[in-house]
Amino acid sequence: MIKARVKQLVDDCFRQGVAKGLWTEAAAGSYTVEAPKHAGQGDLATNLAMVVAGKERKNPRAIAGLLVEMLGENQGLLDKVEIAGPGFVNFFINEAVWQSVLPEVFRQGEAFGTSEVGADKKVLVEFVSANPTGPLSVGHGRQAVLGDAIARLLAATGHQVTREYYYNDAGRQMRVLGESTRARYLEQLGLPFEFPEDGYQGDYIREIAQSLIDEKGDSLKDVADYLPFKEKAESVIFADINGTLKRLEIVFDNYYNEHSLYENGLIDDVVETLRGKGLVYDKDGAVWFKGTEMDLDQDRVIIKSTGEPTYRLPDMAYHREKFRRGFDWMVDIFGSDHIATVPDVLAGVRALGYDDSKVTVVLHQFVTLMRDGQQVKMSTRKATFITVDELLDEVGADVARFFFLMRKSDSQLEFDLDLATKQSQENPVYYVQYGHARLASIAKQAVAKGVAAGDLAEVELDRLVSAEELEMLKAMAAYPELVQSAALDLAPHRIVFYLQDLAGSFHSYYNKYRIIDEDDLALSRARLWLAAAMKIVLGNGLRLIGVSAPESM
Repeated sequence: MIKARVKQLVDDCFRQGVAKGLWTEAAAGSYTVEAPKHAGQGDLATNLAMVVAGKERKNPRAIAGLLVEMLGENQGLLDKVEIAGPGFVNFFINEAVWQSVLPEVFRQGEAFGTSEVGADKKVLVEFVSANPTGPLSVGHGRQAVLGDAIARLLAATGHQVTREYYYNDAGRQMRVLGESTRARYLEQLGLPFEFPEDGYQGDYIREIAQSLIDEKGDSLKDVADYLPFKEKAESVIFADINGTLKRLEIVFDNYYNEHSLYENGLIDDVVETLRGKGLVYDKDGAVWFKGTEMDLDQDRVIIKSTGEPTYRLPDMAYHREKFRRGFDWMVDIFGSDHIATVPDVLAGVRALGYDDSKVTVVLHQFVTLMRDGQQVKMSTRKATFITVDELLDEVGADVARFFFLMRKSDSQLEFDLDLATKQSQENPVYYVQYGHARLASIAKQAVAKGVAAGDLAEVELDRLVSAEELEMLKAMAAYPELVQSAALDLAPHRIVFYLQDLAGSFHSYYNKYRIIDEDDLALSRARLWLAAAMKIVLGNGLRLIGVSAPESM
């Protein structure tokens, strides 16, 4: 909004300078317009003069002086312009410009903050993709919320988003799942059994085995094949996973089954394609990918001597199918334990002839649950980890979603259960939601007191001049650009930071000023409209990350 208008002014001045021969086009696209880091340095600043001076070997303050002269008539946008430091040009925006943000917020309503920057760009967001071998852990929960928030941001900026779950229903882990279930089935029948090495230990395996006994009795006791046990376990576990995701209000557009890569011959086709390019060879009974020819530090096994593919091969085939399906941008969200495998798969994508720059991988760090200052390590029922369902039972979906997004994805997340369960303003989720509820109550109070907000076109918005009011107006003006940058940078944590700051600004304002002043109705009406706009923006931001915006608390 306002930043874009200032950037346009600066761009116009830059072009004027080129036209007048004051400098060349060498600095085009290299300078910025950003908010200064320190108070008193204006609302926005540009480094144009320093960038131009560096390219042209001229004095940056002299260039800054020329820029200030060229700004000239700015249609009431700027109150003043100052040259600072080595050549920064600081812009001070007219108060009336900030006040004009309110009508724009109400004009767009729930659409305020959305844009079409990603229009016509098809994006595939793959996330969760947990093997159906057990319930979702809190690590999966962070990934689920992160992926969903990224998808929401991309959709809000006009991208055509497909949410996809890559369903790992093939390979060794699924075989071990079947063998684990068969062992527990036999155990609970009182029959001899052999539990597989690295088998799944959780009580949920015993529950699945018991359900088989309830359905089929001992009719499977002589079945050596693990498949019927795997199929039952897979079905139960995936239903459990879907139920957990539903509690988080996460819905996928598509599930892509790994086994389809085998059934449709796509795994074999990838091997033959790479072999045809001279990028595959046989050694020690295994099939190797020539990773060293694709910028990897060493070659990689893609089919073991046992004939079983390593994880790299189906992932290469799957990503090739993403390209074949016509996506312009593919976003993969993985746990940080994938850090070593990502380069291998991207090398395979390049080797198959596709542009791996269209694949963006977001790696998230793990989650540590804390209570009483100590790490919570064990689940009560589900083996060696806390499940998302157990977390949701304790803190609820809103808190879980908010807390999972409170840190950058590549930062370790300590989830403080004591803080998360507090019903007070110490809890950041409560703090933000209470801000929305408090804003909703203000309108009701006004009606109860007979103070009508009136027609916005007739409201004296120029009464909104306190430092706190201008701070809130500036924050609302920045929201659309924030959403855009958070979407393009795949950084939903920025929305959480913003909401906390916005709520904090409002709470401080509310504690200092009377919004409804029956002795000054003109000011009351302006402040009521300000509060109503804040409610819209706060609500839009909460909904954007999948958190509810309550009208009362």
